[in-house]
Amino acid sequence: MKQRDLTDLVLLAALWGASFLFTRMAVPAFGALPLAELRVAVAAAMLLPLLALRGGLSDLRQRPARFALLGTFNTAIPFALFAWAVLSITAGMASILNATAPLFTALVAWIWLRERLSALQWLGMAIGFAGVLWLTGARLGFSGGSSTLALTAALCATFSYGISASVAKRYFGGVRPLAVAAGSQTAAALLLLPFAIATWPAAVPGVHDWAAAIALGVLCTGIAYILYFRLIARVGPATAMTVTFLIPAFAMLWGGIFLGETVSPAMLAGCAVILAGTALASGWLKLALPKAARGRP
Repeated sequence: MKQRDLTDLVLLAALWGASFLFTRMAVPAFGALPLAELRVAVAAAMLLPLLALRGGLSDLRQRPARFALLGTFNTAIPFALFAWAVLSITAGMASILNATAPLFTALVAWIWLRERLSALQWLGMAIGFAGVLWLTGARLGFSGGSSTLALTAALCATFSYGISASVAKRYFGGVRPLAVAAGSQTAAALLLLPFAIATWPAAVPGVHDWAAAIALGVLCTGIAYILYFRLIARVGPATAMTVTFLIPAFAMLWGGIFLGETVSPAMLAGCAVILAGTALASGWLKLALPKAARGRP
């Protein structure tokens, strides 16, 4: 990997890690649905002009129903659920649960697309979900009485990401990545709009709340998508997906610095278990089997 690609990868992880920080900062003032709407609307406002400059708006008109499906599972549902979840769990905990997305991606692809999973991938899923159960049992990073529902919401969000990956693979092969990003964000913005209007806060959010919401849309969604798709073009999707393993580190770092969140040794250990399982389940990490196990003399 070249230096500029490594720089983009680290910057992307820092931005997506910061998304949990900005969400936790802004969601008490806006509420989950209005904040999710602001995030995707700002991102769509950034990505659509870029797509238009490259002559790609025709891609959006050819498959509106499929963009709506992708926007629902890739953006609207998970963004709203994570925004609601961080009302009760820390940014660091939410980012760790977010790292289970590749586990659900592999599971949904096996069920829906009939993709075969190796023994190591099944082992990886078992390890990853064991890490989730460990964190759940320890009740790390929770506050308030709705912690169990918050955990469930975060895991439903990552399951939604898993569904969206299969949707993208089945219906968007050959579509330019920028069109996929712009179309899904626009569809999500349209889908969330009536719910955001219905639940818009009576009290006017403060300047700091608006700053966090705009940063969430501009930095952590619009610019982050541009970096992500630039990485895919340069180093391929498999390498670009390694950003998953860096996001929790940045999210816990930002949460500790700016929100005073505590990162315990048990939380770090649970994160390591989940990431190890994710690496195996996604196929990024491959273990060498002994010769006897491979049936060789």
